[in-house]
Amino acid sequence: MSGRHTGEMHSHTVEGTDPQLFVEVHDPQDDAGLRPVLLLHGFSSSSKLNWHDTGWVAALLEAGRRVITVDLPGHGRSGAPEDMDSYSPSRIRADLLQIAFDAGVRPLHNGDPSSGVDLVGYSLGARLAWEFGATQPEIVHRLVLGGPNIADPLAAFDLIAAQNYLADGTPIADPSTAGLLKMAMLLPSNNIFALLSLVDAIKAEPFDPAEAVPHMPMLLVAGDQDERAATMPQLAELGIRAGSMAEQLTLPGRNHTNAITSRAFKQGAIAFLGV
Repeated sequence: MSGRHTGEMHSHTVEGTDPQLFVEVHDPQDDAGLRPVLLLHGFSSSSKLNWHDTGWVAALLEAGRRVITVDLPGHGRSGAPEDMDSYSPSRIRADLLQIAFDAGVRPLHNGDPSSGVDLVGYSLGARLAWEFGATQPEIVHRLVLGGPNIADPLAAFDLIAAQNYLADGTPIADPSTAGLLKMAMLLPSNNIFALLSLVDAIKAEPFDPAEAVPHMPMLLVAGDQDERAATMPQLAELGIRAGSMAEQLTLPGRNHTNAITSRAFKQGAIAFLGV
């Protein structure tokens, strides 16, 4: 990979932000002079799995973009705090804002293409990106939302069934819960109990995309085999009704698991953000 990257845990300067989050900042060899791109991975994944291993970081660096990645609490190389508040979407958004400032992101300024930040989020990361864009319009320039859903699938996660399965192997009746837990347990870097805390915290702050709608341009992307993203047109309509430019890109033959590896997804996102 070309460019410099730093993998140390960034020290936060605002009281209340989480110092356990693992952040990397990657600088391109040939800077295009555009704002940095912040990448937000999905539930039970990591920056390495979602963005490094799939070629996203390399493609963005090749396009001259500075890239910021972060592992969500309990994921990848981030810590697993014991307090529930560290996992709430509102707390994560506050940490993301501090991470952006730590990386040198400045408020948007007309005529300065290096100001602000672009966000790319996948699945849970798309939910976080939607809310971050809606609450931080002074710094967010454009959004790319992959595998988006108008309802948060984690809201229906059966926490008690998952806890019983982990305790004594009791089968999980709900196939969505069983699938998500199985996926989470496949990755040794995941802290399962921290991920369950994240689910619990998300349930306490349900996703209501109509309550706060981003007003910046957005690109919504999903595979045509992705049942979880079947409501993507409804999300786009929310954006359009709020005055946003909301484009949609459908990936033939792709599902929720493999859409992230699509070359068309990468190329579409980089072109959309390259303005």
